[in-house]
Amino acid sequence: MAQRFRGPLEVAEGFLRLGQAHRGPGESVAFSEHLTEELRREAVVAALEGILGRFETVPDGLREEQDVVDETADAIEERHGIPGARGRPTGREFTRQRRPGERLLWWIRSAFRSYPVPVELPASDTPPDKKDALIVVAEDDRMTREYVAGLLKGHGFRVETVQSGQEAIDRVTRGGVDLVLLDIMMPGLSGLDSCRLIKTLTKDSFLPVMLLTAKTDTDSRVEGLKIGADDYICKPFDERELLARVGGMLRIKGLHDDVHRAKRRLTKLAVQDELTGLYNYRYLHTRLAEEFKRAERYRDPLACAMVDIDHFKQFNDQHGHDVGDVVLAEVAHRIRGAVREIDVVARYGGEEFLLVLPSTHFSGALTVADRVWRAVGGVPVRKAGKEFDVTVSLGIALYPSRDVRTKDQLLKAADRALYQAKDDGRDRICVFQHQGYIYKPDVGS
Repeated sequence: MAQRFRGPLEVAEGFLRLGQAHRGPGESVAFSEHLTEELRREAVVAALEGILGRFETVPDGLREEQDVVDETADAIEERHGIPGARGRPTGREFTRQRRPGERLLWWIRSAFRSYPVPVELPASDTPPDKKDALIVVAEDDRMTREYVAGLLKGHGFRVETVQSGQEAIDRVTRGGVDLVLLDIMMPGLSGLDSCRLIKTLTKDSFLPVMLLTAKTDTDSRVEGLKIGADDYICKPFDERELLARVGGMLRIKGLHDDVHRAKRRLTKLAVQDELTGLYNYRYLHTRLAEEFKRAERYRDPLACAMVDIDHFKQFNDQHGHDVGDVVLAEVAHRIRGAVREIDVVARYGGEEFLLVLPSTHFSGALTVADRVWRAVGGVPVRKAGKEFDVTVSLGIALYPSRDVRTKDQLLKAADRALYQAKDDGRDRICVFQHQGYIYKPDVGS
C-alpha cells in the first residue's frame, strides 16, 4: 500500500527542483511563469489537494507505510540539502512531532516562498452571512485561477472561474454575483476595461470589484481605483490578506444591500398602502395629475371610478377588525385583477378605492366598473371557515365633460356619482354624465 504515496512525493520533489532552479538571489518566481501545463495540473491536483489530504494523518495500523514515507522523504531532503534548515527537526523526528502533511507543506513553502500555500483559518474569518456568496474569479493564468478558486471554496464561498474579462462581464449580466476578482493583465479585454464596464452595468446597485495586480504596477492600481475598483491585492499575495480583503468587501456589500433594501421598502411605503398593497392617497394625486395633463395635451378621454364597500362598518363592529382587514385586502385584490395593467388602482381612504382609467371613454369605463362590481360581489369572502357576502357601490366620472375641466372636478364628479349610488340603495353603478345628470345602468342583467 505504501506505493500509493510515491506519486505525491515525486511531485513534491518536482516543486523543490523548480524552486531551486528559478529562485535567484533575493527574489522568488511565481509558479505560473515556470510550470509546464502538465506540472501545473499535477501541482494543483496532487500537491495542493492530494499531498496534504493523503498525509493529513497516518493511522496507527499503517506504521509500515509511515516508515516508507519517512525513508523517501529523508532521501529527498538529503538530495536537496533541506534537513536542519531554519532549525526545524529533521527526518523522522519532524514526522513524529508533526503531521506528515506539515512536512510536505514546509517543502512547498521552502521552494516557493512568494506563492502562498493554503492554511486553514478560523471559521470566524469568513463573514457568517456571506458564506454562500458567489465570487467570480477572472484570471487568464490557469494555475493562479485554480489556486484562488480552491482557496475561496475551502472557506465556504461559491466560486465561478472565467478566463477573460468578457466572460466576467457576461457572467455579471446574468446576475447573482456578490464579488468579482479581476486580473489586470488579460488578453483581449483587460481587467481595467472590464472593471469600467462592470461598474457601468451595475451603477444602480453595488457589485464590488477587486483587482489582482503585480506588486510594482502602481499606475494600474491607481487607474483601477479611479475608474471604480473597490480594492486591489498585489501578486504574490498572502492568502490571509486575500481572505481578509474578500471578507471586507462582502461585509461592505452586505451593508450596502441592507441599506438598499431599506430604501426600497421606504420608497414602497411612501407610495403603497401596506394593508392592501395598492397605491396610497399621496401617489394617487401625483399620478392623477400626470394622467390629466396627458389627457389635456393629447385630447384623450380619461375616466375615474370611485368604489366603496357597502356596510363596511358592520364587518368591523360585528366580526372584528381582523375580518375587516381581510375584506379590505380581498376586495383590493379582486379590483386589481379586474382592470388593465395601465389602470391605476389606489386606496382612497377607509373602505374607498379610486380607479384612474387612461384613454377610457364612457362605454369602456362602464365595462370596467361592471367587471369590478361582479368580481367583488360574485364570490363571498372567506375568513376562518366563515363566508361573508361583500358588495360595492361605484361612481364614475369622465373627462372631457361640460362640468369637468380639472382633476379636482373629476374627483368631485366621481364622488357625487358614488353617493348617488349609495343613496339609491347601494350595490350598483352610477355614472356622472356630461349633461349633468346621474345615469344608473341595469347591473342586474
